[in-house]
Amino acid sequence: MLITLFLLFLVSSGRATEKDGGLLRLTDTKAAEAFVNSAEVVVIGFLEAEESRGYQELLAAAKRVSSVPVALCVVKEVWAEYSISSDTLVLFRKVDKHQEKLDLAKAKKIESDGLVNFITINEVRFITEYNQVTAVGLFNSEVKTHLVIFANRGTKEYTDLQDQLGPLAPEFTGKFLFVLMNGAVKSNLRPLGYFGLKSKDLPRVGIYDGNSDMKWLLPEGEISAARVREFCQSFLSGELKDVEQAGAEAKTEL
Repeated sequence: MLITLFLLFLVSSGRATEKDGGLLRLTDTKAAEAFVNSAEVVVIGFLEAEESRGYQELLAAAKRVSSVPVALCVVKEVWAEYSISSDTLVLFRKVDKHQEKLDLAKAKKIESDGLVNFITINEVRFITEYNQVTAVGLFNSEVKTHLVIFANRGTKEYTDLQDQLGPLAPEFTGKFLFVLMNGAVKSNLRPLGYFGLKSKDLPRVGIYDGNSDMKWLLPEGEISAARVREFCQSFLSGELKDVEQAGAEAKTEL
């Protein structure tokens, strides 16, 4: 992964470097922009130097969270582009165009476990599987409307829907978070019940609007990208407001 990113940045700006065993280094704004755009979720450590407090912990965390590219930037001119004034860890995510910042300069204690938690909690992607960890990032997002894909892990529908609806999610960047809900685990019985569903009813697709605390289900039938796109557009156009909500009781959270 790091070698691929190195080649990408070498072509784009010639100013991204990688030290043996260390993090990819971003040495100008173009390299930083290319890195931010290279994946759904990335992390940049804006640190004074590799000797700075927190660097070794960030390096250890990067090795443990291999799904999220991590880079280092020590160039103050680049810091200014991202309104950084002191040692700070910044997580960038495309799904809601959000930047989550962790001010390392003010942290009393820095541990790799804490940095891993920071990354995994805020690792919201175009399709995010719902669990106790990702729920924090999902509900802290400024995007309060969720397209929820209910399916039982281990079934063909689970992987098929993930593959089929994944390419649809970027069309609704900043408008919906696409959430994959595994109906086969006991911990997800409550959100299923919130929509009036049971595991045996799946797969289904619903919309949850956190701003109004309302929810709707896509009518039964084939779950296709075209139908789900139309379902999302009907919400955005206001048509769903006159449609009966899913489930018997309203609740305040999944």
